[in-house]
Amino acid sequence: MRKAYELKTEDQIRKMRVAGLLTAKALTAVREAVKPGVTTLELDRIAEKTIRDGGGIPNFQLVPGYHHTICASINSAVVHGIPSNRTLQPGDLLSVDCGAEVDGWNGDSAFSIVVPGLDNELTRQRQTQSDVCEGSLWAGIAALASAKRLNEVGVYIEKYILDRGPYGILEQYVGHGIGRSMHEDPAVFNYAVRDAGPKIQAGLCVAIEPMITAGDQKTFVQDDDWTVETSDGSDGAHWEHSVAVHSRGIWVLTAPDGGAAGLEPYGITPVSLD
Repeated sequence: MRKAYELKTEDQIRKMRVAGLLTAKALTAVREAVKPGVTTLELDRIAEKTIRDGGGIPNFQLVPGYHHTICASINSAVVHGIPSNRTLQPGDLLSVDCGAEVDGWNGDSAFSIVVPGLDNELTRQRQTQSDVCEGSLWAGIAALASAKRLNEVGVYIEKYILDRGPYGILEQYVGHGIGRSMHEDPAVFNYAVRDAGPKIQAGLCVAIEPMITAGDQKTFVQDDDWTVETSDGSDGAHWEHSVAVHSRGIWVLTAPDGGAAGLEPYGITPVSLD
């Protein structure tokens, strides 16, 4: 069970920003290392070194039973893929999820990327799918800036995705609150639900993370008890940012620019507390 969430003070949000930036640094290092022939275990080591060298703890390793710094999910694996000696191939669709804890505060973020080296119809479809997933993340973050209730976010995420194709939206896996723990309440849905959800107010910190498939949204967990795979074998994509709401606006804690580029198309300027 997730712990009850607390509204964070501005000083606590600043501390979360430190964890968020270290998470972003680790993911940047991983992204730069993605190429054919690299194993996901190598990417895991890069992320762990970046986080520990930055004075943080890989918070995925604090999850009971999980022993790695990242989740690395390839093609039909959507989320929670365990790093292994499997080598990346040109055109693979890789999703990487990572988090850092610094001084007791957490960051959590994810991206998807098509492994370079192959250009065909499949890789173009995979890139489009990743782009749609990323775009829906920013649509959800933009909604957070003006919404009255949290579950409005899922309405905008779902609309963005379905306006761009017959993608599946995972229903069993959703976003979450974040703070002293990586996973806290409240849940952040990526689709419309009947309940309005909690009131959006200063101090609310959430991880928004749409997960979409190129086919049906049904999934199963592999025999490793972690990797979430699509039932129909279609590709999955996953994007995530940790976001804080405060008295002067919103701040994307895991984006180095605070979310400026992603929110610009919506006419929203994130507000730093630095």
